[in-house]
Amino acid sequence: MSAMDLTLERPQLENSELLLTNARIVTETEVFTGTLKVRNGLINAIDRGNTRAAKAQDCQGAYLIPGLVELHTDNLEKHFSPRPGVIWPSHPAVLTHDAHIVSSGITTVFDALSIGDIVDGSNRLSHLRTLIDALSETRDAGILRADHLLHLRCEVSFGETLQLFEELVDHPLLQLVSVMDHTPGQRQFVREDKYRQYYQGKHNLNNAEMDAFTHKRKESALLHSDRNRLAVVAICQARGIPLASHDDATLDHVAESAALGMRIAEFPTTWEAAKASHDKGLRVLMGAPNIVRGGSHSGNIAAAELASAGVLDILSSDYYPASMLHAAFRLASMEDNDYDMARAIATVTSTPARCANLHDRGVIERGKRADLVLVEPRNQLPVIQNVWRGGKRVY
Repeated sequence: MSAMDLTLERPQLENSELLLTNARIVTETEVFTGTLKVRNGLINAIDRGNTRAAKAQDCQGAYLIPGLVELHTDNLEKHFSPRPGVIWPSHPAVLTHDAHIVSSGITTVFDALSIGDIVDGSNRLSHLRTLIDALSETRDAGILRADHLLHLRCEVSFGETLQLFEELVDHPLLQLVSVMDHTPGQRQFVREDKYRQYYQGKHNLNNAEMDAFTHKRKESALLHSDRNRLAVVAICQARGIPLASHDDATLDHVAESAALGMRIAEFPTTWEAAKASHDKGLRVLMGAPNIVRGGSHSGNIAAAELASAGVLDILSSDYYPASMLHAAFRLASMEDNDYDMARAIATVTSTPARCANLHDRGVIERGKRADLVLVEPRNQLPVIQNVWRGGKRVY
């Protein structure tokens, strides 16, 4: 499918005005029952109390929150390659991914695509440009319901990472870069038994093959990791692209990340690294599935422990889009932390938006973009009723 095949007239707003009343409006600091007016895609007025205006939509006491801002999801790759050896047509894959994202309450999504891989023969690299082109073409055609941006995940232990990154760094959708190193024995896989369990099971390796795989990964890291990390960071700093560290585990990791100007600490694996990151001004991002499931699938620090200490700043869906809203509501209901509803919702809205230099969204304020989600709690689950992006209903 070519870009020409996707040429459509951009959708217009269904109504120039939208009036929502009897909603529990969640701002950055409080929750109150009120009425919100949208005009030409922007929040025009916010009032306490209800209105009897004929055109008002009665929200029946449901929560009205900003559209979620997702900084790190692998969801697109799963729709593109739903099974081993299966490659789905790229444009339909993007559209299905987009529908999944919007139905989860996410109105701004940073699709996280990897530059570099640690598995020989992986299709990630061969299909990287295909996915980026499909994102750009569907976005330009105006047929996506969420706002899709690009997050490049740079595997610094991979020899060709820097060359590939230099070829993509000026892409207009790129607004976030993370620097990661999945070498065994450190960061996400401090415990090599967890590393072996994950990759041996994922790729069906016998013990000898796994030994060789681990040895090769360590050798590659010694050759490339430090050089690639410094080069990628320098390029991003020169262009003003926000940077995220990934899987920091030690105080030395955190000191390095802070010195390199990282803005976000993605998935710190230990209490010490998370606390130090927060103290140094990095926003600590953890996986929403970690909250929903009650712990890390890799055996690392539980996000709930960080919330109890007040050092959890951002939640990301990572591999499960619907987990974002679920985790935020669960965070607000926990008794062993200080996250009320306003603070919990900020972890999936205003804080990630600001970290990515998106200052026009993520909050319910006059003049901001009318990216909104209406949520009704049922049986202790947040059930999405409606989603609007720029005042247009998209779900």
